[in-house]
Amino acid sequence: MNVKRMILAVALVAGATAAFAQKEGTTDKHDETVTFRPHWFMRVQGGAGYTLGENDFGKLTSPAAALQAGYRFSPVWGLRFGLSGWQGKGSWVAPRTDYDFNYLQLGADAVVDLGNWIGGFNYRRFWNPYLFAGVGGAVGFNNDGAQALADAGNDLPYLWDGSRFFGVGRMGLGMDFRICEAVAFNLEGNANVLSDHFNSKKAGNADWQFNLLAGVTIRFGKGHAKKAEPAPVVVPPPAPKAQPQPEPQPEPKPVEKAVPVEVKKPEPMQQDVFFALNSSVIREGEKSKIEALATYLKENAEAKVTITGYADKETGNPRYNQTLSQKRAEAVAAVLKAAGIDGARITVDAKGDTVQPFGSSAQNRVAICVTE
Repeated sequence: MNVKRMILAVALVAGATAAFAQKEGTTDKHDETVTFRPHWFMRVQGGAGYTLGENDFGKLTSPAAALQAGYRFSPVWGLRFGLSGWQGKGSWVAPRTDYDFNYLQLGADAVVDLGNWIGGFNYRRFWNPYLFAGVGGAVGFNNDGAQALADAGNDLPYLWDGSRFFGVGRMGLGMDFRICEAVAFNLEGNANVLSDHFNSKKAGNADWQFNLLAGVTIRFGKGHAKKAEPAPVVVPPPAPKAQPQPEPQPEPKPVEKAVPVEVKKPEPMQQDVFFALNSSVIREGEKSKIEALATYLKENAEAKVTITGYADKETGNPRYNQTLSQKRAEAVAAVLKAAGIDGARITVDAKGDTVQPFGSSAQNRVAICVTE
């Protein structure tokens, strides 16, 4: 396995992870709003490092570890500080000799949460990928292997002894797999670019150190807050307009024929049936409204009803909300039919989120039933 293959594998994992994050939903099924809460976290990792050089991948692989602490400012952005390192390796071509040295790296990284960026904030998401980039400094020490090569007469122009400081630029990809509210299993790959002096050899270009790490991420405090939405305010149906009183007419003369009795039309009825977020299930508290509507239709055999479903535009997307509002209207119609109302007297319509009949999101999750 060479470096190009390792980079390709990381890119494939990033693409698959981003796709997973995009498909997962971001809304809670209960009548509550979930918001992000800033928090601190710690990450402990261990794994393997690879110092780019002129030998097989396995011969330039060495142990690596990292300890990080950070703060999440928003669902997408965070900042972390870390101490990492352990061992780097180099290889001398003639005679073929591999040597190792130790280093410690202190750095600061900006972190972007890809799951929340692409798929929206979801505190229950199982698989959250993140990208990071940053800068830092590394101190190399215990370079005895390279020193022994120089003592044997080999020319290492960038040989350093004792300890040496190197500036570092770094970037990488990581993934957190949720175990519980506060703990996640972590995988991370990073690439570090350092001075050409890092492995004591003169190559005319920067040196690279790659790390593949696994560990745990521990969050301190809750990363989200829940707020119950206010109960919908039931708006009473508009009162029927007063009919103009007929002008007094002179008393008709009595006739033998019977006077036909005027049949009064019943006053119209409106019932607003409210639903839970992302749901088309009739709630217990709303069933009495449908029962009253069924009683009205049974008592007024000529009356018909139009049921129009709606969805709030703050949740979901237009296509999904159109389907959801249709299901809400059909759910009310199904209860009326089960109560014995002829389907020919029921008209079902759906407006999705194109029309918002009320002023709050909770009230716009509704099916409005109007008789005529």
